[in-house]
Amino acid sequence: MIQSKAKTRGSRARVCFLYIAQTHQILHSLPIAIAMARGWPDIDVEIAATSQEHLDYVRGLLDSLGAPPITSRLLPPTWLRNLRLRDATTPPKALMLAANARRLSRYDAIVTPERTTALLRKLGVKDSLLVYTQHGAGDRGGPFEARLRTFDLVMAAGPKQRDRMIDEGWIAPGACAMVGYPKFDIIDALPPSPLPVFDQARPVVLYNPHFHPTLGSWTRWGRRVLEQFAADQRYNLVFAPHIRLFEGADPKTVEALAPFVDHPRIHIDLGGPAAIDMTYTRAADIYLGDVSSQVYEFLRTPKPCLFLNAEGAAWEGDESFHHWRYGPVLDNVDGLADAVDSARRTHGDYVEIQKRGFAESFDLQETPSSTRAAQAIADRLPKLNRRPK
Repeated sequence: MIQSKAKTRGSRARVCFLYIAQTHQILHSLPIAIAMARGWPDIDVEIAATSQEHLDYVRGLLDSLGAPPITSRLLPPTWLRNLRLRDATTPPKALMLAANARRLSRYDAIVTPERTTALLRKLGVKDSLLVYTQHGAGDRGGPFEARLRTFDLVMAAGPKQRDRMIDEGWIAPGACAMVGYPKFDIIDALPPSPLPVFDQARPVVLYNPHFHPTLGSWTRWGRRVLEQFAADQRYNLVFAPHIRLFEGADPKTVEALAPFVDHPRIHIDLGGPAAIDMTYTRAADIYLGDVSSQVYEFLRTPKPCLFLNAEGAAWEGDESFHHWRYGPVLDNVDGLADAVDSARRTHGDYVEIQKRGFAESFDLQETPSSTRAAQAIADRLPKLNRRPK
């Protein structure tokens, strides 16, 4: 058991922003760290990561944004940072948490965009505030689960996410802070990544399948999607799946994409910076996908959407498919380019529901979301530290 550090902590609060999972999650909590470092000089903000790739990405973002000095470090041990289990591209999360539980227990708060960090409670970290920022504002049911109850503070991007977590009993109202979407703050402050260059200007379709083995469309239909756009002259296609879809994939799986790699109308990005920093969702004219939360980032500006029901899900009335109300849903991919044409023509039928869905998903206010999130954490620190009023 890890002994309480509350009596030995200094007068300044220490808050750790922890990164143990895939790179795309960084953009969901790093803007909160920057806002806290700028607006709360009495709090020591620190960043801890489990891979050099993560740390380099973080430091590059901090430099680009002219952020105030923030201490950043790699968590030990080196041999474990270099370990990869099965097809993972990051060190084993649970083992890294176990190896660093005592070190992490010295912080007043640990802020994370992923849920595995809830394990710290079982590893004896009892006095540190655990904060879950989320890493998306989608509808898929998987993120609504029991580990949420472990966190002292769970953030919600908007009323839809907040109400579902509370109504389904995953969190108590007092443990939730609706803060908006901090990722928008950092995206707006950064230049977009370079856009793909196509041989001719055509409307751009973003195909963004999720990694879920049954709800996603890639396993059953993905290659047919690429083949149809390769054969049709009407559209340029950006194939930018959720970065976990090809994470640690067998080389033969990636080699199967070879016929499309140098195609003049197809751009493939399996996990570069542009696949996570909203470059494609901002630039694309049409969204083609299944259950990825990136559709909500795409709908920051209402645009045509088309959804692929590869497994024949009974989706109507199911909140996990709430976003499928924002455009036509296809039960097969025959004549896909024609279906895209139709989605563009009928987009007017979906504009208002897209606007309502975006407003339900993101509670955006004049105060930046990252500042609101930092405030929500700071508001809870005095109680944790038991400091005299």
